[in-house]
Amino acid sequence: MVNGHNDADSVTPGTTPLTAVQPTSVISADFIARNLPASGNYDEAIKFSPSVFDTAPNGPGLAESQNISIRGFQDGQFNVTFDGIPWGDSNDFTHHTTSYFMAHDLGQITVDRGPGTAATIGNATFGGTVYTLSKAPEDAFSVSPYASYGSFNTFDAGIELNTGKLNSSGTRVFVDAETLRSDGYLTFEHQRRQNIYGKLVQPIGADFTFTVVGMYDHVHQNISLGTTQAEMAQYGRNYGLSNNPLIQNYYGYNADFINTNFEYGDLAGSWGDGWSVDSKIYSYAYIHTGLNGEDPNGEYPNQVMTSPGGALSAGVPGQLLTNDYRSIGTITRLTKTMPFGDIQTGLWYDHQTNYRHLTEVVMSNNLITNYDDADTGAINGVDRDLHQTMQTLQPYLQVSVKPVAGLTLTPGVRYSWFQRDVNAIVNVKYPAAANYSNTFHSWLPSLEGRYEINPHWSAYAQVAKGFLAPNENYFNYANPSSTSYQPETTWNYQIGTTWKKGGLSLAVDAYLIDFSNLIASIGSVGGLPLYGNLGGVHYRGLEGEATVPLGKGFSVYANGSVNSALSTATNSWVPNAPKGTAAGGLIYSHNALYASFLAKWIGPRYGDTGDTQHLGAYATADISFGVDLDRIVRNAYGAKLKLNIQNVTKNTKIINLAGYTVGAGTPLYWANAGRSVFATIEFKIK
Repeated sequence: MVNGHNDADSVTPGTTPLTAVQPTSVISADFIARNLPASGNYDEAIKFSPSVFDTAPNGPGLAESQNISIRGFQDGQFNVTFDGIPWGDSNDFTHHTTSYFMAHDLGQITVDRGPGTAATIGNATFGGTVYTLSKAPEDAFSVSPYASYGSFNTFDAGIELNTGKLNSSGTRVFVDAETLRSDGYLTFEHQRRQNIYGKLVQPIGADFTFTVVGMYDHVHQNISLGTTQAEMAQYGRNYGLSNNPLIQNYYGYNADFINTNFEYGDLAGSWGDGWSVDSKIYSYAYIHTGLNGEDPNGEYPNQVMTSPGGALSAGVPGQLLTNDYRSIGTITRLTKTMPFGDIQTGLWYDHQTNYRHLTEVVMSNNLITNYDDADTGAINGVDRDLHQTMQTLQPYLQVSVKPVAGLTLTPGVRYSWFQRDVNAIVNVKYPAAANYSNTFHSWLPSLEGRYEINPHWSAYAQVAKGFLAPNENYFNYANPSSTSYQPETTWNYQIGTTWKKGGLSLAVDAYLIDFSNLIASIGSVGGLPLYGNLGGVHYRGLEGEATVPLGKGFSVYANGSVNSALSTATNSWVPNAPKGTAAGGLIYSHNALYASFLAKWIGPRYGDTGDTQHLGAYATADISFGVDLDRIVRNAYGAKLKLNIQNVTKNTKIINLAGYTVGAGTPLYWANAGRSVFATIEFKIK
């Protein structure tokens, strides 16, 4: 909503800008604020985007997303950035959706469904990029307390402070502190979360700005590994953990304690003659202690060995996990504006250290070591104990030229270099000491063209190479100084067009991705996934997105995709790749009132390789209502009320394969969380 009037771009789940050079959906801060429950994270915000599939079985934001895919590319095969900084686990390139920023601090999200330009940095660019931008401090002073309560005994409260301009130079500060607690949809899967986020913006003269951001997040959660169909049939679709300390799925034996922080300093501006710079130094950390029962789904015996070579005795076996990492890095971007266009160059360097430790323990006896190595494969109770160092270096150069009026061509190249060093007392999945290093690198050329047909209509085409180093799970552990897997590589080809006028927005695109060396799970042993090279895969698809204003504050939003992800060798489907998606609904936004009804459909897919674990299509629908009380009532202190109803139809179908049990290799699943209702009130005192 802009100045109290309907603005279709700001209230819909996404829109493609006329300047796009690849399929793109921009999600506004207004949409995030009105349609996400206070507990939601960025995965909830992007779930309506074309070709996006998200799994949140414990309720919105009440556990990490268990699966996010874009065009069938899984988390770890696409980037997520925070204010332009790529982040994630460098051992497998995945992301923890609950561990850094919260929805209340997000300003905008952009979903690029493609590799981007040469200037698009990240370890996994070929699968797309989810750009999250934080809120900026406001020019005027305000204090904004807020609170939310809803289903699963979920309570969220916080306070936001904007200092406004503190001096003549325009210094501004934004601070937001928030706390969340919930019992979760799944039984005994609680979450407690505290987050504090701050941002300082300091203008330096007329042309430069220095920005400092700091964030701290703490999560304590009880989390399961999925549920068997037999358990769902006996206990219900919301079965997760139990309150029985005599069995391995007792909630006290399945818990995470996670502390994270994220900070950066950014100097950006221009010094004349067409030169501009944006340079960041950043650091983020993930400090995780976790517990889980050996086999929380009941197929592993309750037996332990409390001394080396001793006798087996009754007890509850489990595992104690440590995973601590910190990344320190820098990103510098330079732009020179020339008569023919722009020259852009830059460099990203990231250095991550990671300590990983996993011990077999007796849950029912103060976490003493379990030496039952015959069953666990551990060495003296230790499954892994290693230090890693990961380094990424990506310089790039690209040039934008305008050979004729309306046409912009952007050729470029990025060099991607990744190195992983491992010093292990006990290596992952191969119980022995190891010390090795692996380096992977590639040149990544790209070419984008955008033609402005008229002020309301543009078209684009793109070809780009993608690259992803093998993650830690793919090494030949019998000879860890080498790996039997080559990097995953792609050639991406995309075309599309966008038309926007008077609130009407239409976009359509087509893509072909030629994928080499797709590495995926090909089953499991003892509950642990086995990986193999599926060889070549062709990803193909058509996508469309539209917003149509109807007048009097009403607008209709719709998108859809037809997606294919087939092995070139076997013609079988890539796991967790839907055969299509669709979303749509009706939105009302005018003056003080807002309402929306939005539905998402996910097509059929397979949970595992070889077209096994078939999962049927399903649909969910959400409703949101909002009112700005200060537009109706005097002296309402900027009060806003909203009501978010998720999964209105209570669809609790099984939607994901979660893995397999340790004992007998029985499939585990995730199902949709049931209907939930959340009410939120927020004030703004100036």
